[in-house]
Formats: sequence, structure tokens, C-alpha cells
Amino acid sequence: MAEHKHGSMDTTEQEKTFDGFMRFSIWTVVVIIVALILLAMINA
Repeated sequence: MAEHKHGSMDTTEQEKTFDGFMRFSIWTVVVIIVALILLAMINA
């Protein structure tokens, strides 16, 4: 096996993927909150 050096791995792709996932998650939560507010206003 090759020698592993801690902290030498290139993580740019993982960081891009995580940033995309966080952006998607935030927008999903915003859409759900807006939908809940609209439902509450319609039924009030």
C-alpha cells in the first residue's frame, strides 16, 4: 500500500458538492416555509 500523508488529499470536488447540497437544502427550506405561510393565510 502507498504511504498516506494526512491532509494531502484534494477535496475541491467534495467541497463543491457540499456547497451545492447546502444551497439546495436552504432553497428547499425557504420554499417549504413560504408554502406553509401561504397555506396559513389562505385558511385563516
